[in-house]
Amino acid sequence: MSHAASHYQRIACLSTEAVETLYALGAEDVIAGISGFTVRPPRAREEKTKISGFSSSSLERILAVQPDLVIGFCDMQADICRDLVKAGIEVHQFNQRTVEGILRMIGVLAALVQREEAGRELIASLRVDIAAARARAAAWTRKPVIYFEEWNDPLMSGIGWAAELIDIAGGTDAFPELSAQPGAKERIIADPQEVVRRAPDIIIATWCGKKFQPAQLTARPGWDAIPAVRNDMLFEIKSPDILSPGPAAITQGLRQISDIIAQWQENQKERQA
Repeated sequence: MSHAASHYQRIACLSTEAVETLYALGAEDVIAGISGFTVRPPRAREEKTKISGFSSSSLERILAVQPDLVIGFCDMQADICRDLVKAGIEVHQFNQRTVEGILRMIGVLAALVQREEAGRELIASLRVDIAAARARAAAWTRKPVIYFEEWNDPLMSGIGWAAELIDIAGGTDAFPELSAQPGAKERIIADPQEVVRRAPDIIIATWCGKKFQPAQLTARPGWDAIPAVRNDMLFEIKSPDILSPGPAAITQGLRQISDIIAQWQENQKERQA
């Protein structure tokens, strides 16, 4: 039996972070198909066949690339994964919601394609990024309250790993009881005045693929009282940089949150001066 046949050769990736991770591991040759939302690395869009949206996928398009393994993510892809299993295809359904979960996912993917050493190196470099953000935060005496808005209609607070990255970067999540909820529907903020009551110092918006409109946010009734609005501490992080639970959430998302908090800390100093 040749070495080449001892691991998966044709992997269909229904989620963007699986594509990003396999490329980062140097295993892009085994990718047979990618999610249409893939942006990392940019060349993946030119090189690979697009086989799916996020929650909408056609069985035929996936089977057409003759996968020997399909990688899915979360409950929104449960139906298509069930159909694939019924069609006789092997499926690995990830469900990581935490920073440790992201690192574990990388290790598992590395093992599936026999790139364990590259996996260990990637995980180690991400741990260095995390430690650097923690060290930067350790120098600050105050933790700003951060409201992370994942969607604007209805209002939706950030998912678990986003809240965790806020904490690592030296902030406090404004809605900790919501970030623990895996499902989007459970993270809906029914009353927009609740955001006003929690008085976030910083607002980070990631409208899931839609461009953030600060004027729309500041025009909400009563929101002019929020410190973040008064002090113009409104920021956008693009969804591929934070909402895909893969390496970019740490290399891009965490770095941007850290820079945002650093800017807030500087402004605090100036206001006190």
